[in-house]
Amino acid sequence: MTEATKEEKLICIGCGATIQSEDPQAIGYTPESAIKKGLENNELYCQRCFRLRHYNEIAPVSLTDDDFLRLLNQISDAKALIVYVVDIFDFNGSVIPGLHRFVGNNPVLLVGNKEDLLPHSLRRSKLADWMRQQANLNGIHPDAVALVSAKKNRQVDDLLELIEKRRQNRDVYVVGVTNVGKSTLINQIIKQTTGVKELITTSRFPGTTLDKIEIPLDDGHQLIDTPGIIHPDQMAHVLSDQALKIVAPQKEIKPRTFQLDEQQTIFLGGVARFDYEYGPKKGVVAYFENNLNLHRTKLSNADAFYEKHLGDLLTPPTMDEKDSFPALERHEFHVDVKSDLVIEGLGWITIPADATVAGFAPKGVSVIIRRAMI
Repeated sequence: MTEATKEEKLICIGCGATIQSEDPQAIGYTPESAIKKGLENNELYCQRCFRLRHYNEIAPVSLTDDDFLRLLNQISDAKALIVYVVDIFDFNGSVIPGLHRFVGNNPVLLVGNKEDLLPHSLRRSKLADWMRQQANLNGIHPDAVALVSAKKNRQVDDLLELIEKRRQNRDVYVVGVTNVGKSTLINQIIKQTTGVKELITTSRFPGTTLDKIEIPLDDGHQLIDTPGIIHPDQMAHVLSDQALKIVAPQKEIKPRTFQLDEQQTIFLGGVARFDYEYGPKKGVVAYFENNLNLHRTKLSNADAFYEKHLGDLLTPPTMDEKDSFPALERHEFHVDVKSDLVIEGLGWITIPADATVAGFAPKGVSVIIRRAMI
């Protein structure tokens, strides 16, 4: 953006954000060419509002901590149905810290997105029960649990029926952290509720603001889409876009089983590591993107193996990225029951009872133990 333009502090007429062309992920982003055209036509919109205005397409926006607290206070003051969207493949990375303290008496509908990534052999009723139990551990007691695939438009009709049944003449707040597919789900809802013939429209959503988008419902209430809340523990925040394409699942996960002896290691590309230190000689099952290469070696040789092969045999990262890639941090656990060792945003390994294991992930990415999903 030119110096003169910066001094003028251009404002989006749709949401009030300050127009900027430096950071496509930040609020108010607009390409330079669109700024010039907008000024000529006296209709300057940020890219997010432009997409919403012309294509009914909602682009994700992230919240600061202060924005997050303000949003939670809005929810606690509202009389509404809370639709809480999580990524089934990264459930723990989808948890919104402190949400349970702000729900109040409002009912919660827990929606597990990306169900198409999990093996067909996993009964969906069992998965829904597992999700409910995990939510309970985080202080959320959902009235109902739904499973959808927004990307493939699976069960979205069923979700809309459930929302209509549960909201009982109330507004609907849709909340979720970034990267759970919430915007994709909202866009599917818009397409199904507005009708394909009306997708290109002038402004179906008056009142669009920086912190929420209000989608009118038939009875005068609103379905309110809120910005994605940043969860800094996710793998997505430390990997490059190129690396994310390799580690983020795109289709149904194929479980990979390893019969491990004690003192063996599995490298998950070069982005993470699993050590089977002590335990029974039973299979561990890995659930990661099918194209992510997994390499087994001896624990005693693991450090030297990683140093030697990072960027070639162990990718991502690539050779060009490896020098700037964060160091892996170790997290040790002992489990008494069958459990999942989860690397948030990457996947998990199911381990047998009575085992001592360690998970390694880039600094800042959470590694946890949970009750086995499968």
